[in-house]
Amino acid sequence: MSFFNHLTTAKHAEAGEPSLPERRQFMSNVARYGFSAAVVGAVGGALFSEQAMAQTAQEESERRAAAEITIVLATGYRIGATRAYPIMQLNYKENIQNFTNGRVYVRLAPAGELGVGDALISKVQNGSVAIAQHSMANLSAFAPEVDLINIPYWCGNNQRFVNLVTSQAWKDVVHHKVEERGFKVLSYVCIDPRTVAVRRGLLDGPAKTPEDIQGIKFRVPASDILQRVYRLLGANPTPVAWGETSSAMQQGVADALDPSVQALLVFGFTDVVESISTIQSVADAQVYTCNKAWFDSQPAPIQDGIMQAAETTFRENLAKVPAARAYAYSEMRKAGVDVYTPTENEVEQWRARCGHHLSDWDDTKLKLAGSMEVFEELLEATEVDNGYYVDSNS
Repeated sequence: MSFFNHLTTAKHAEAGEPSLPERRQFMSNVARYGFSAAVVGAVGGALFSEQAMAQTAQEESERRAAAEITIVLATGYRIGATRAYPIMQLNYKENIQNFTNGRVYVRLAPAGELGVGDALISKVQNGSVAIAQHSMANLSAFAPEVDLINIPYWCGNNQRFVNLVTSQAWKDVVHHKVEERGFKVLSYVCIDPRTVAVRRGLLDGPAKTPEDIQGIKFRVPASDILQRVYRLLGANPTPVAWGETSSAMQQGVADALDPSVQALLVFGFTDVVESISTIQSVADAQVYTCNKAWFDSQPAPIQDGIMQAAETTFRENLAKVPAARAYAYSEMRKAGVDVYTPTENEVEQWRARCGHHLSDWDDTKLKLAGSMEVFEELLEATEVDNGYYVDSNS
């Protein structure tokens, strides 16, 4: 992917990429000032101001020169995606630099520059990337306990998810297991729950109940639990690598997929899906992790600064959720995609077929939580406010 596709601008928001003059100017600034300065300048509105760009480049150069260490923060999303998908990568960069008092300089590697999914997580685990953003579903292949999040209808609601991952119970059960695999959790990213998004030409309308997806090929990520979810719902779970999903949908290799509305917009599925049903089943959650050995090797002030940055960026993410949702829904509908909100009765039919209360999940709860009692503690934690509010749209 070329660098100009890392950017989203107001002029061509529907297309998700800048106009040709903006592309040319961005590439020119990359050549003159470097990628990081060009990105910071463009998002700050300095793209066409030579004076402002020169000042931005000078500031970036001075920050990098003054820092004790330079680290890479890698994501799968282009710069500007936060408008619709609030991963806040520029905020993370700034916050880490500021809370470490300039001792750490952060170089962004957006838009899958260093890989996505399993490939990117592997680089964090082996230490070639210090910090990365990725989905919790993909992390489950490395730390299976994280997959608890994908059991349906116990923490799919945004507020329940936030309550859970900020609870001591979750940290006690999950975080030390993640750390045993070489990762440190910095912060979670709340987006919105997963959906049922159906390709064009498959159904006459949106999937309102599980009966509408019987037998269809449902694309799933690397999560055993999500595969079981769609089997319980009567679909045929079909593992497809994320980078191949759009073409798989267009070719009929897959009929449906489940990311949030925001993710579907950012990754360009407006011409692929015909309808999206917001069934509120599972959190389409992201997480920032870092290499634990690297983190542990840093002096205490840098560790503290990174964790302060993580806390601040998490709160900024929560505040951004409703605006990102409003933008994503609006753009999807402009593109002719039916974003459907099921009735309470319809949601109950989805819940009855795959919800956490079913005995089908007992073996998973025992395996990942350790006991049914511990899972009940986690379930109770979804109801406890830990001082974080997020709009749930439900």
